[in-house]
Amino acid sequence: MLLLLLSRLPWRLSSLRLSSPPPPGAMVPGPWFLGAFLQQVQDRPPISRPRGLRRCVRRSAGSGAPEDLVESVLSKVKGTDRGVLLSKEGHAQVDKLTAELSKCCVEEPVKCPLIFGEWDVVYCSNPTSPGGGYRSTIGRLIFKTNEMIQVVEAPDSVKNRVSFSVFGFLNGKVSLNGKLKVLSDKWIQVIFEPPELKIGAFDFRYGGESEVKLEITYVDEKIRLGKGSRGSLFVFRRLG
Repeated sequence: MLLLLLSRLPWRLSSLRLSSPPPPGAMVPGPWFLGAFLQQVQDRPPISRPRGLRRCVRRSAGSGAPEDLVESVLSKVKGTDRGVLLSKEGHAQVDKLTAELSKCCVEEPVKCPLIFGEWDVVYCSNPTSPGGGYRSTIGRLIFKTNEMIQVVEAPDSVKNRVSFSVFGFLNGKVSLNGKLKVLSDKWIQVIFEPPELKIGAFDFRYGGESEVKLEITYVDEKIRLGKGSRGSLFVFRRLG
Protein backbone atom coordinates (compact mmCIF):
# COMPACT_ATOMS: atom_id res chain seq x y z
CA MET A 1 0.00 0.00 0.00
CA LEU A 2 2.79 2.42 0.92
CA LEU A 3 4.65 1.85 -2.36
CA LEU A 4 1.44 2.21 -4.35
CA LEU A 5 0.59 5.53 -2.70
CA LEU A 6 4.14 6.82 -3.11
CA SER A 7 4.12 5.91 -6.79
CA ARG A 8 1.08 8.15 -7.24
CA LEU A 9 2.09 10.89 -4.89
CA PRO A 10 3.95 13.30 -7.22
CA TRP A 11 1.18 13.11 -9.79
CA ARG A 12 -1.44 13.95 -7.19
CA LEU A 13 0.57 16.50 -5.28
CA SER A 14 1.23 18.44 -8.44
CA SER A 15 -2.50 19.02 -8.11
CA LEU A 16 -2.53 21.58 -10.79
CA ARG A 17 -2.50 19.06 -13.61
CA LEU A 18 -5.96 19.38 -14.97
CA SER A 19 -5.27 19.66 -18.65
CA SER A 20 -2.60 16.98 -19.08
CA PRO A 21 -3.45 13.27 -18.99
CA PRO A 22 -2.40 11.22 -15.93
CA PRO A 23 -0.08 8.22 -16.27
CA PRO A 24 -1.57 4.78 -16.79
CA GLY A 25 -3.22 3.53 -13.63
CA ALA A 26 -3.01 6.84 -11.80
CA MET A 27 -6.00 8.56 -10.26
CA VAL A 28 -7.15 11.62 -12.19
CA PRO A 29 -5.72 14.60 -10.34
CA GLY A 30 -7.54 17.71 -9.34
CA PRO A 31 -6.11 21.15 -8.63
CA TRP A 32 -5.20 22.34 -5.20
CA PHE A 33 -2.62 24.98 -5.23
CA LEU A 34 -4.52 27.15 -6.99
CA GLY A 35 -6.76 28.39 -6.74
CA ALA A 36 -6.29 31.85 -7.71
CA PHE A 37 -3.00 33.36 -8.08
CA LEU A 38 -1.24 34.74 -10.82
CA GLN A 39 -0.05 37.47 -13.07
CA GLN A 40 1.09 38.83 -16.41
CA VAL A 41 4.20 37.14 -17.63
CA GLN A 42 6.06 40.38 -18.32
CA ASP A 43 6.67 43.63 -16.51
CA ARG A 44 5.28 42.48 -13.18
CA PRO A 45 6.86 44.03 -10.04
CA PRO A 46 7.55 42.13 -6.82
CA ILE A 47 5.09 41.94 -3.99
CA SER A 48 6.46 45.14 -2.49
CA ARG A 49 4.18 46.91 -4.98
CA PRO A 50 6.44 49.74 -6.19
CA ARG A 51 5.14 52.98 -7.61
CA GLY A 52 3.34 52.86 -10.90
CA LEU A 53 1.65 49.51 -10.37
CA ARG A 54 -2.09 49.40 -10.89
CA ARG A 55 -4.17 49.60 -7.74
CA CYS A 56 -6.33 46.70 -6.61
CA VAL A 57 -9.74 48.17 -5.88
CA ARG A 58 -12.31 45.78 -4.46
CA ARG A 59 -15.95 45.90 -5.43
CA SER A 60 -18.77 45.91 -2.91
CA ALA A 61 -20.37 42.62 -1.93
CA GLY A 62 -24.09 42.03 -2.01
CA SER A 63 -24.15 41.47 1.76
CA GLY A 64 -21.44 41.75 4.38
CA ALA A 65 -18.13 43.59 4.27
CA PRO A 66 -15.25 41.74 2.57
CA GLU A 67 -13.26 41.71 5.81
CA ASP A 68 -16.12 40.03 7.67
CA LEU A 69 -16.57 37.47 4.92
CA VAL A 70 -12.85 36.69 4.93
CA GLU A 71 -12.87 36.08 8.68
CA SER A 72 -15.97 33.89 8.36
CA VAL A 73 -14.33 31.76 5.67
CA LEU A 74 -11.13 31.29 7.67
CA SER A 75 -13.15 30.46 10.77
CA LYS A 76 -15.16 27.79 8.92
CA VAL A 77 -12.10 26.00 7.53
CA LYS A 78 -9.91 26.23 10.65
CA GLY A 79 -9.11 22.87 12.20
CA THR A 80 -10.67 20.86 9.36
CA ASP A 81 -7.43 19.43 7.91
CA ARG A 82 -7.89 21.50 4.76
CA GLY A 83 -11.53 20.47 4.43
CA VAL A 84 -11.17 16.74 5.03
CA LEU A 85 -12.97 16.85 8.38
CA LEU A 86 -15.66 19.30 7.29
CA SER A 87 -19.25 18.08 7.08
CA LYS A 88 -21.39 18.33 3.96
CA GLU A 89 -23.21 21.25 5.53
CA GLY A 90 -19.89 22.87 6.37
CA HIS A 91 -18.74 22.64 2.77
CA ALA A 92 -22.01 24.23 1.67
CA GLN A 93 -21.48 27.12 4.09
CA VAL A 94 -17.94 27.70 2.82
CA ASP A 95 -19.21 27.62 -0.76
CA LYS A 96 -21.86 30.22 0.04
CA LEU A 97 -19.40 32.53 1.81
CA THR A 98 -16.79 32.32 -0.93
CA ALA A 99 -19.39 32.92 -3.62
CA GLU A 100 -20.38 36.12 -1.84
CA LEU A 101 -16.74 37.11 -1.38
CA SER A 102 -16.05 36.55 -5.08
CA LYS A 103 -18.41 39.42 -5.83
CA CYS A 104 -15.79 41.69 -4.22
CA CYS A 105 -12.96 40.49 -6.43
CA VAL A 106 -10.83 43.19 -8.01
CA GLU A 107 -11.07 43.70 -11.74
CA GLU A 108 -8.39 41.83 -13.65
CA PRO A 109 -7.03 39.99 -10.59
CA VAL A 110 -4.19 38.52 -12.66
CA LYS A 111 -2.70 42.04 -12.70
CA CYS A 112 -3.03 42.62 -8.96
CA PRO A 113 0.30 42.52 -7.06
CA LEU A 114 -1.44 40.89 -4.10
CA ILE A 115 -1.20 37.56 -5.88
CA PHE A 116 2.51 37.46 -5.13
CA GLY A 117 3.75 35.94 -1.90
CA GLU A 118 3.80 32.73 0.10
CA TRP A 119 0.44 30.99 0.57
CA ASP A 120 -0.79 28.18 2.78
CA VAL A 121 -3.51 25.90 1.40
CA VAL A 122 -6.16 25.86 4.14
CA TYR A 123 -9.15 24.39 2.29
CA CYS A 124 -10.24 22.42 -0.76
CA SER A 125 -13.86 21.58 -1.59
CA ASN A 126 -12.69 18.17 -2.81
CA PRO A 127 -10.69 16.91 0.19
CA THR A 128 -8.64 14.41 -1.81
CA SER A 129 -7.64 16.85 -4.56
CA PRO A 130 -4.55 18.12 -2.71
CA GLY A 131 -2.72 14.82 -2.52
CA GLY A 132 -5.09 12.29 -4.04
CA GLY A 133 -4.71 8.79 -2.62
CA TYR A 134 -2.51 9.81 0.26
CA ARG A 135 -5.27 12.19 1.45
CA SER A 136 -7.88 9.44 1.39
CA THR A 137 -9.05 7.79 4.60
CA ILE A 138 -6.48 5.01 4.28
CA GLY A 139 -3.78 7.30 2.96
CA ARG A 140 -4.05 9.63 5.95
CA LEU A 141 -3.31 6.69 8.24
CA ILE A 142 0.09 6.44 6.55
CA PHE A 143 0.86 10.03 5.54
CA LYS A 144 0.62 13.04 7.82
CA THR A 145 0.58 16.36 5.99
CA ASN A 146 2.88 18.92 7.58
CA GLU A 147 2.41 21.76 5.12
CA MET A 148 0.99 22.64 1.70
CA ILE A 149 2.61 25.80 0.40
CA GLN A 150 2.55 27.77 -2.82
CA VAL A 151 4.97 30.59 -3.57
CA VAL A 152 4.16 33.00 -6.40
CA GLU A 153 7.03 35.27 -7.46
CA ALA A 154 7.27 38.00 -10.09
CA PRO A 155 7.23 37.90 -12.97
CA ASP A 156 6.03 34.35 -13.72
CA SER A 157 7.25 31.82 -11.16
CA VAL A 158 5.07 29.37 -9.22
CA LYS A 159 6.52 26.92 -6.68
CA ASN A 160 4.41 24.25 -5.02
CA ARG A 161 5.69 22.44 -1.95
CA VAL A 162 4.13 19.72 0.18
CA SER A 163 5.93 18.22 3.16
CA PHE A 164 4.71 15.11 4.96
CA SER A 165 5.77 12.26 7.21
CA VAL A 166 5.26 8.55 6.65
CA PHE A 167 4.05 6.66 9.74
CA GLY A 168 5.05 9.72 11.74
CA PHE A 169 8.82 9.34 11.45
CA LEU A 170 10.01 9.25 7.80
CA ASN A 171 9.92 12.78 6.38
CA GLY A 172 9.24 13.56 2.74
CA LYS A 173 8.62 16.47 0.40
CA VAL A 174 7.27 16.98 -3.10
CA SER A 175 8.22 20.13 -5.02
CA LEU A 176 7.11 21.50 -8.37
CA ASN A 177 8.36 24.55 -10.24
CA GLY A 178 6.21 26.16 -12.90
CA LYS A 179 5.86 29.11 -15.26
CA LEU A 180 2.61 30.98 -15.65
CA LYS A 181 0.90 32.54 -18.63
CA VAL A 182 -2.08 34.87 -18.51
CA LEU A 183 -5.07 33.75 -20.57
CA SER A 184 -7.64 36.41 -19.61
CA ASP A 185 -8.57 38.85 -16.83
CA LYS A 186 -9.06 35.97 -14.38
CA TRP A 187 -7.66 32.84 -16.01
CA ILE A 188 -4.08 31.69 -16.15
CA GLN A 189 -2.19 28.65 -17.35
CA VAL A 190 0.74 27.13 -15.47
CA ILE A 191 3.23 24.74 -17.02
CA PHE A 192 5.13 22.64 -14.49
CA GLU A 193 8.44 20.85 -14.71
CA PRO A 194 8.56 17.19 -13.63
CA PRO A 195 8.00 16.87 -9.86
CA GLU A 196 10.84 16.30 -7.44
CA LEU A 197 10.26 13.78 -4.66
CA LYS A 198 12.38 13.60 -1.52
CA ILE A 199 11.66 10.93 1.03
CA GLY A 200 14.17 9.85 3.61
CA ALA A 201 17.54 9.65 1.87
CA PHE A 202 16.00 9.37 -1.59
CA ASP A 203 15.75 12.32 -3.97
CA PHE A 204 14.59 11.93 -7.57
CA ARG A 205 12.42 13.26 -10.38
CA TYR A 206 10.08 11.39 -12.66
CA GLY A 207 7.15 11.98 -14.96
CA GLY A 208 6.93 14.71 -17.56
CA GLU A 209 5.78 18.29 -17.75
CA SER A 210 2.19 19.10 -16.87
CA GLU A 211 -0.07 22.10 -17.29
CA VAL A 212 -3.24 23.51 -15.79
CA LYS A 213 -5.73 26.31 -16.27
CA LEU A 214 -6.93 28.14 -13.16
CA GLU A 215 -9.28 30.98 -12.29
CA ILE A 216 -8.64 33.65 -9.65
CA THR A 217 -11.94 34.46 -7.94
CA TYR A 218 -10.72 36.68 -5.09
CA VAL A 219 -7.48 38.06 -3.64
CA ASP A 220 -6.61 40.50 -0.88
CA GLU A 221 -3.94 41.05 1.79
CA LYS A 222 -5.06 37.98 3.75
CA ILE A 223 -6.54 35.29 1.51
CA ARG A 224 -6.87 34.15 -2.07
CA LEU A 225 -9.67 32.10 -3.61
CA GLY A 226 -9.49 30.05 -6.75
CA LYS A 227 -11.23 27.40 -8.83
CA GLY A 228 -9.79 24.74 -11.05
CA SER A 229 -11.29 24.04 -14.45
CA ARG A 230 -13.21 21.14 -12.90
CA GLY A 231 -14.79 23.32 -10.26
CA SER A 232 -12.80 22.51 -7.12
CA LEU A 233 -12.64 25.49 -4.76
CA PHE A 234 -9.44 26.38 -2.92
CA VAL A 235 -8.77 28.81 -0.10
CA PHE A 236 -5.23 30.11 0.49
CA ARG A 237 -4.08 32.06 3.52
CA ARG A 238 -1.16 34.44 3.16
CA LEU A 239 1.90 33.63 5.27
CA GLY A 240 4.13 36.25 6.84
